[in-house]
Amino acid sequence: MTGTPRTAHGEGAEAPARRWMILVVLCASLLLVAVDATVLHVAIPAVSEDLRPGQVQLLWIVDSYPLVCASLLILFGTLGDRVGRRRILLLGYALFGIASALAAAAESAQLLIAARALLGVGGAMIMPATLSILRQVFPDRRERALAIGVWSAVAGIGAAGGPLLGGFLLEHFWWGAVFLINIPLMLVSLPVGRWLLPESTGDGQGPWDAVGALLAAAGLFGVVLGVKQAGSGELSVLGTLVPLIVGAVLLVVFVRRQRRRTHPLVDLALFARPAFGTSVGCIVLAMLALVGLELIAAQYLQLVLDLSPLETGLRLLPLTFAAMAAGLAGSRLLGRFGPRAMVGSGFTLTAVSVLVLTGMGDHDNPPLLIGGFVLLGLGLQTTLFSSYESMLSEAPKEEAGGAAAIGETSYQLGAGIGIALLGSVMNAAYGPGLRQVEGVPDAAAADARHSLGEAYDVARELGGPAGAALRTAAKDAFVHGLHVTLVVSAGLLLLGALAALRLPRSMDPAPAEPGTPDPGPTDGSGDQAPGPRAPEAPGEAPRTKAPRPRSGKDSDRATSADRARDSALRG
Repeated sequence: MTGTPRTAHGEGAEAPARRWMILVVLCASLLLVAVDATVLHVAIPAVSEDLRPGQVQLLWIVDSYPLVCASLLILFGTLGDRVGRRRILLLGYALFGIASALAAAAESAQLLIAARALLGVGGAMIMPATLSILRQVFPDRRERALAIGVWSAVAGIGAAGGPLLGGFLLEHFWWGAVFLINIPLMLVSLPVGRWLLPESTGDGQGPWDAVGALLAAAGLFGVVLGVKQAGSGELSVLGTLVPLIVGAVLLVVFVRRQRRRTHPLVDLALFARPAFGTSVGCIVLAMLALVGLELIAAQYLQLVLDLSPLETGLRLLPLTFAAMAAGLAGSRLLGRFGPRAMVGSGFTLTAVSVLVLTGMGDHDNPPLLIGGFVLLGLGLQTTLFSSYESMLSEAPKEEAGGAAAIGETSYQLGAGIGIALLGSVMNAAYGPGLRQVEGVPDAAAADARHSLGEAYDVARELGGPAGAALRTAAKDAFVHGLHVTLVVSAGLLLLGALAALRLPRSMDPAPAEPGTPDPGPTDGSGDQAPGPRAPEAPGEAPRTKAPRPRSGKDSDRATSADRARDSALRG
């Protein structure tokens, strides 16, 4: 969608204090959405004991939220550009609160799956809206960089803090409490958001492409479902290949449709800009590493080191605090060093942290874990923050919702691919270590090769020396698989560092003052790219260059030229 954004208060017209109040509201809502993506992981045993879901139902209880959310991001992001980003955000708040109440009160697995899917719809309305409103409220790029740093730090805190919060609540309440915590904040966010947040849209040129939005939603649903099935180890033609193929075909149809339309739902020409396309790819790579490594690290802490869910969350706190620090300091560093250096160094630092963590073994080593997690948090947050800032600043303001939706979709896809890819590497390295364990029957060894948790269950059933031997062999095989996975992750992260070379060297050399339009997107070198000039603010006279003072000769030549032009017009 193209055109001039319309805001209730005028673009960027909010006073500085009001802008930062708006950021607090946006970050508070984003925090809940990010927490909800991971908080249920530690509650699964309690949910299983209470609702008695089947294996397939249990998978859908976990996956319905991120699956639905990822599928609908583009739909709601572009719809916000059309009908109003604040309107979509407030509707998302209301739906998220209602769905949270339904999830907490669910008395069957089917109701919980439906409530989690409804939470995914609410999350898809909230996530792109927060980022696109932030793009409108902070027109100055350097000030916006600080806001995006805070925003991305909050997202990381929510994702990392979900298991910690879930572990705390489960030690004091029942599993439904992990959903009830959403309701009070949503009740506060609705009236405050209606009063505080500015409304903004595109100019509404051309009809909203409802068919294209549905194609994107269905295609993303199929691709994300197939990726998640692959990550869970459930490889089958019907469950994995069919969704992937159908989803990919629908996305191809969507792309072809957008290229033919005069007013596309998503401006695919954005991907031709090095800064935008590269930033999206870097987000995918960073999330691939983050989610895959967090999942494997959580299993290591709980199953190898035998820590409780709450203790596991506490061990991951250094990663969270480091991510907060990187997000808050990132805006100043980004202005000084530029996107290329920031993203490249972020990927490199993350690769170093991953190689440091290969020192993890059968026994606890707190200094190594703390140091590795701190470097991991600093590196990944630097990468994510700088990539988001470059991507969002490269997109026109009137397409902020669509650009934010693309960024959030890449975030979700990266997470799903990370679990699938790194999980597959982990399983491939883990399984061979259990092929021949003394005293363990072949059938039992085959079951133990599925996962470390299942190996422990088989070891308990066997008992005696055979059970002890299987437990030791499974733990050693898992640690070996962990090391292999970390090395593969380091290689992918270094590829990300190379990809970052396509990003601009610096931010805009002369960022606009708050309340004025920013200079527009840049090309790959960091220079301002040619394109339509930013529109004048409402009521502002058209901008023209001030006339250059003329010398006497210049004045004589201009006067002669004027006489010749007038004679030609009269003739």
